[in-house]
Amino acid sequence: MRQLICVIGNKGGTGKTSISHLLCHGFGLLGKRSISILTDASREPLAQAHRNYTTLDGRDPMKLNRILAKLKAMPDWYGVIDGAGGHPELDRKFYELSDLSLLPFRDSHEDIRTVRHDLDAYPEALGVPSQWPTNPWQQLAAERTLDDLMQSYRPRLLEPVYMLSASKLLLECAIPAHIPTAVHNVSRSLARQVVERLEKL
Repeated sequence: MRQLICVIGNKGGTGKTSISHLLCHGFGLLGKRSISILTDASREPLAQAHRNYTTLDGRDPMKLNRILAKLKAMPDWYGVIDGAGGHPELDRKFYELSDLSLLPFRDSHEDIRTVRHDLDAYPEALGVPSQWPTNPWQQLAAERTLDDLMQSYRPRLLEPVYMLSASKLLLECAIPAHIPTAVHNVSRSLARQVVERLEKL
């Protein structure tokens, strides 16, 4: 089973951690078990309470290796590595280790320039429009930007993950017992897309 996904990218602030947790939450909603693996040294581990997925601290390389070795022995689990911006050497390592690599990017020319470079550097990776605008006029402008700057990469882009302030609930140390339906819907949609892509590998 293809089971290891990394969420990477050279630029910070693109939503890598949000995407990682939305994806794991979505796996749980689909009845699949998953682990969110923290590797960003600037972040602290999140508590397990009320999550439908496991959170593990992989910031130490030895711990990370042990987690990945254990994951291989659990073929019905998914592992999601939450990468950190500005660490291309780690991105390369995670890309080579993983079955599928995701590159989140926001609706900005700077993000798009960076993700184009990353998509060229990692030819099997997929782009994820992240924190995408929900206003219809802003969506139209964002789609035009993709047409202008990302047309040749379109087959390698997942459907957008729309901006949703409630998604921050998944990044709280201890998340609330009840998560809004909108977060469930976004998470489930993202997880389905990733499962479909993994099944095609």
